[in-house]
Amino acid sequence: MPELPEVEVSRLGISPHIEGRQIRHVNVRDSRLRWPVPETVKEVEGQTLLNVKRRAKYLLLETHAGTLILHLGMSGKLRVVPVETPFYKHDHISIEFDDGQSLRLNDPRRFGALLFTKEQPDVHDLLKHLGPEPLTDAFHADYLFEQSRKRTQPVKTFIMDNRVVVGVGNIYANEALFKAGINPKRAAGKISKQRYEKLVPIIKDTLAQAIEQGGTTLRDFTQVDGAPGYFAQKLQVYGRGGKLCMVCSQRLKEIRLGQRSTVYCTTCQR
Repeated sequence: MPELPEVEVSRLGISPHIEGRQIRHVNVRDSRLRWPVPETVKEVEGQTLLNVKRRAKYLLLETHAGTLILHLGMSGKLRVVPVETPFYKHDHISIEFDDGQSLRLNDPRRFGALLFTKEQPDVHDLLKHLGPEPLTDAFHADYLFEQSRKRTQPVKTFIMDNRVVVGVGNIYANEALFKAGINPKRAAGKISKQRYEKLVPIIKDTLAQAIEQGGTTLRDFTQVDGAPGYFAQKLQVYGRGGKLCMVCSQRLKEIRLGQRSTVYCTTCQR
């Protein structure tokens, strides 16, 4: 599933091609996504696309008439191509613009979404309970420490809870906890403020580096056959269960936490 850096890189990739353009037509080729695509998405036709923003893993395409809420789901990919470009299998949505270009959502597994709201997106049911963005000043050690008090859940599932902070997905939770030297099984409420003061900037830096690397490796969102996906990442623990720790050379342990693969070093992480 695309995580926050992949979604942010998608936003950065498509924005220059579609912001400021008039939406001529929303072509819903198949409405059977995670939720049925409502007819109201067509209310943006004739409107200028003002901004493409991101909230958590949702892309927000803003117009004066309202906002399209787009989610990539587990397998969704975006690309900007000329309107006359033949459709691929699983191209379910095509948003067509006045310059002859179109934004296409390709989603083989259909867990993506396209919805519409006339209200401010932050009050939409999908967004109103989300925690702060991890790369903003609203996410800081004092906040995370206070949120963690009396929490008995493992710190890994705690920082992956979108009600606490958005966008710290499984890959980046594994990596950040390793860099901070924190055992992912440790109860969130038992971790000191000093350790959260170390963890928060590491989370921010880990996500920022991933976005930066994605921006350099996935610059072209306009190739017919070059839809963006995961970018190359320098991972220290994720996906390396049973291999040697890059710091201490002990064998990394892999367990399941919250039904997600969790890899850590029993020596480096306490």
